[in-house]
Amino acid sequence: MLVLETWTTPAALTAAGKTKVRTRLLKKAPRLGGRLTDEIFAALAAQTVVVTGTNAAGIVLPRLAAQLAALRQKRAEVAEQVEELVAAHPLSKVLTTMPGVGVRTCARILHPRSSARTSPPPGTSPPTPVSPRSPADQGPPPRRNTQPRGGNKVLKRALFLSAFAALSDPVSRTY
Repeated sequence: MLVLETWTTPAALTAAGKTKVRTRLLKKAPRLGGRLTDEIFAALAAQTVVVTGTNAAGIVLPRLAAQLAALRQKRAEVAEQVEELVAAHPLSKVLTTMPGVGVRTCARILHPRSSARTSPPPGTSPPTPVSPRSPADQGPPPRRNTQPRGGNKVLKRALFLSAFAALSDPVSRTY
């Protein structure tokens, strides 16, 4: 993104030079900047055809990169606000001490969607009992005993993902 905001065309990248690009990238990505610079300039060296519309892309790409940067900034602000809201909840301290439950999972557990508040908790509806049939029964066959599909799907997913993440904890794995 930084490269697209600064050098919008292959010609601009080539004119800037490998050292300047590497210096700029190493400031933002210390571990990855050198490798990215090498890959960018290897691709520039391999390029043999100039595509029509490259200059038009030089106009559009910086704007798209700036929009993406602004979106990332907004996303970080929202994540910070969610962390503050979760920390203010009295149950957050209990939930976040559980293995596999972080701030995002805790937020999903504590604040289900409004339509899901009226539905039963995940997987709590009892299974349908199946009675044996006699040959004289003429009605429809009994329903299978299947897993209930009702409940809060967002909460089910959050609990499933937290249980899966908890497998990295040796105590949870043993349990």
